[in-house]
Amino acid sequence: MTNATTGLRDKNRRLFWSPWTMVVVALVIRLVVMGFTYTDRLDPARDHWTFGWETARVARSIATGQGFSSPYPEPSGPTALMPPLYTYLVAGVFKLFGVYTAASALGILTLNNLFSSFTCLPVFLIARRVFGLRVAAWAGWIWALFPYSITLSNVCVWETLLTTLLLSLVVLATLDLERSSSYISWAGYGLLWGLAALSSPAVLSTLPFLGAWVWLRHWRRGSNCTGAAAVASLVFMITVAPWIWRCSQTYGRFVAFRSNFGLEVLVGNSSDTSSASNWKVLPGENSAELEKLQSIGEPAYMAEKQREANEIIARHPLRFAGLTLRRILFTWTGVWDFPPQWSLVDTGLPDVLTYSFFSFLAFAGIGWAIRDRRDYLVPLLIPLIFFPMAYYLTHTDIRFRHPIDPLVVIFVAYGAISFTGKNRESPGERTTYSPLEESVRF
Repeated sequence: MTNATTGLRDKNRRLFWSPWTMVVVALVIRLVVMGFTYTDRLDPARDHWTFGWETARVARSIATGQGFSSPYPEPSGPTALMPPLYTYLVAGVFKLFGVYTAASALGILTLNNLFSSFTCLPVFLIARRVFGLRVAAWAGWIWALFPYSITLSNVCVWETLLTTLLLSLVVLATLDLERSSSYISWAGYGLLWGLAALSSPAVLSTLPFLGAWVWLRHWRRGSNCTGAAAVASLVFMITVAPWIWRCSQTYGRFVAFRSNFGLEVLVGNSSDTSSASNWKVLPGENSAELEKLQSIGEPAYMAEKQREANEIIARHPLRFAGLTLRRILFTWTGVWDFPPQWSLVDTGLPDVLTYSFFSFLAFAGIGWAIRDRRDYLVPLLIPLIFFPMAYYLTHTDIRFRHPIDPLVVIFVAYGAISFTGKNRESPGERTTYSPLEESVRF
């Protein structure tokens, strides 16, 4: 074999192992798909309601000078329905390129695709830290080609892709802080948590457990990170306090981040359970509910929906428990009705088989990782356990699980490699790397 051939092969291998190559390939694929799908966001029916539903309605209000308000098809006043971070990003795009225009659709979807593509980096780095270079490379490429990520990036004007990136970065930062007492690093950690919470408050379900894990790791080594953790907590509170204050002022009572938990419970536990989410109970799809909201105002309306949700659970606890179990099954398999019908919708048999296959490999990877006693495994498991719980209780959709899909993909890669019998190196098993491996170390 000539030196030129060897050099070309090494160059190609470096490209394969490089996380930046994964990012570029992921972005190219997503942007190509966007070119074929962005026009779906331009349907003028119901004043472009499907462009971004409640998110885009509030963004339109912001962009037109009406403030953070009116999440439904008709004006309804100030709202605490939506988290602010992504909504303000959409409002900024509307301000630059016009409300519900083709340019805005392309701008927003491009942001989605960037968030999704750059998620390759934390996927690679988390997997590299926990499972080694081989798993990191395969996990990064699986994410780059992950069909659900590609699809959601181009059909969903929602915070999903931004939350996915931020939660992945939170997990990566948690791993990095396990041996750091730097106040600057911990302050950045608090800021990252604040941004993630302002993107989707659901991520806070994991905060106590990830924080406790870091503190315990320091404590077991005889290191005291309490002061640094206090700094992180302070930065977090400074980041989120203005939004909590604003929502509480709007409602005249304390509101932490969002106000609609009771309404979301009704979406998944109504009399119609033909699908996992009965969208017809929402004011955006039900004119009678919208009129009621307009007549009594959002604070009173959401309080009423919370009472209705409490009554439904109290009157029918066994039914609620059964639906919760169905939602857990749906979250990991896509199965709502049995047997699944042959169709191309997201509950059809092809999708169920694909989704279940990914979940099977992920659970297999978790089993292998537990058997192999992988260090740093707990921070990867915490979001898988706690993040979906709010959706188990309310209602669920395949896109609702997406923020933890990067961790699912890491376990998929480890499970697949384990089944093939390939070497599953541990980061602690080797301290030296070949020159080629050194060249792609991030």
